[in-house]
Amino acid sequence: MRRLRITFNSPVVLGFIFLCFGALELGAITGGVTDQLLFMTYRSPLTDPLTYIRFFTHVFGHSGWEHYINNASYLLLLGPLLEEKYGSKPIIQIIVITALFTGVVNYILFYNVALCGASGVVFAFILLTSFTNFRQGDIPLTFILVTVLFLGQQIHDGILIQDDISNLSHIIGGIIGAIVGYNLNRDYY
Repeated sequence: MRRLRITFNSPVVLGFIFLCFGALELGAITGGVTDQLLFMTYRSPLTDPLTYIRFFTHVFGHSGWEHYINNASYLLLLGPLLEEKYGSKPIIQIIVITALFTGVVNYILFYNVALCGASGVVFAFILLTSFTNFRQGDIPLTFILVTVLFLGQQIHDGILIQDDISNLSHIIGGIIGAIVGYNLNRDYY
C-alpha cells in the first residue's frame, strides 16, 4: 500500500497565497504601516520609487481576514488547474500584468482611493478558466455565461452600489483573463 504524501502541486499559486498571507500578518503586526508602505496602491508622488513598486505589490495586501479568505479560496480552487494546464510562467505573467494594469488604472482614475487585494487576479483566473475547453473557431458557452454573470455583476455593482470594492479592478482582471485565455488556447489548436 502506497503512503499518502502532500505535494507542492502549484508552486506559483501556493507561493502567491503564502505571500498574501505574509503581507496580511505583517500588516497586523505593524498596525497597517506595511500595508500603506507596500501593499496598497494610491496616488503618491511619481518621484517616490515605492509608487512603482506598489503598482505590483498591492495584490498581496488585503483589508482583513475575510477579504483574504475570499480571494484565497478562489485562487486555490482555480489556480492549480490553470497552472497545471498552462504552466507556471503564464500564471506569473497573468498575476504581474493584472497587478500592473489594475494598479496604474487605480492610480490614474481614482486619486482618492487606495487599492489592495488579489480580486483582479481572481477575476482573471475566473475568465481564464472558462477557456480551458476552447477550440479554434469556437466560443465556449461557459465563457459567455461567466462573462455575463461575473462582469455583468461588477458593472451593475460599480454603477449602483457604493462600497469599498474596486469593481473596475475585477473588470480589468476579467478582461486580462479573457485575452490571455483566448491567446493561450489559440496556440494549442
